[in-house]
Amino acid sequence: MTLTPLASNSAVDDDPRRYEHLSTIRLEDPEAVARAAKARRRHPGLKAGRQNFIVAADHPARGALAVGADPVAMADRRQLLDRLQIALANPAVDGILASPDIMDDLLLLGALEGKLVFGSMNRGGLAGLVNEFDDRFTGHTAEALQAFGADGGKMLTRICLGDPDTVATLEATAKAIDSLAERKLIAMVEPFLSVRENGRVRNDLSTNAVIKSIGIAEGLGSTSAYTWMKLPVVAEMERVMAATTMPTVLLGGDPTGTQDEVFATWGAALSLPGVQGLTVGRTLLYPKDGDVAGAVATAASLLHHTTEIPE
Repeated sequence: MTLTPLASNSAVDDDPRRYEHLSTIRLEDPEAVARAAKARRRHPGLKAGRQNFIVAADHPARGALAVGADPVAMADRRQLLDRLQIALANPAVDGILASPDIMDDLLLLGALEGKLVFGSMNRGGLAGLVNEFDDRFTGHTAEALQAFGADGGKMLTRICLGDPDTVATLEATAKAIDSLAERKLIAMVEPFLSVRENGRVRNDLSTNAVIKSIGIAEGLGSTSAYTWMKLPVVAEMERVMAATTMPTVLLGGDPTGTQDEVFATWGAALSLPGVQGLTVGRTLLYPKDGDVAGAVATAASLLHHTTEIPE
């Protein structure tokens, strides 16, 4: 299916049956997902000097459907798949970070040829849940990621010093890192120091808090050989990147500034040592001007490439 750029929040192709074939396949031939994964052409490989661009699409599995002021922006799966296919069609986009349901849809659509693939592992800390910090591993397992040829798994690691559930999350994260490392798969760890305020979880994005979260997260597991960091872009990113020797991708989050301001902060951070690229979702899939293709192309132009794509 060929899709043109989106205008506002509506897909140009608005046929409500455009993904009906996915339901049919799931009903009649569920093994097609595994066949598609096995037949998929893999990414040519990671190289220093070539930053990677990964699109994130694991928010709905945690009940996080909001983008900006719209509380259900990501609720329509058809529109989300439209937007993901537009983003993945850009050759500068190296891969996807997704929950199992979205990953399976994209495999069936043939949208992951030659792409890096990262599965989302812990989605149990639902947005607004009374025990949100008990962020259990309810998504991809390391075994499943290895079986369908993924490159690694991502885990959200929120650290709340005032919540006893944090220690269980840290222990589960350490075990997941070890399980991935045993299979030579990347563990993409996304740490935050977090607090609960007025019934809501807030991530502390101060420079010192981000640095402290890195120190805790990079010490998890019995080896860090396959561990990456996934970090927010905050003030004094030079100090943040001085806190780790691990390959680091920058996350986009749900920014409040203008698109130009956001891209400017990304561009500055991408020039720092150790930054391996971007892992961004809502900011690019649901841009304020509705132009997904344009937002993706602009973000791609910020990446630094001093090494050619390996054969």
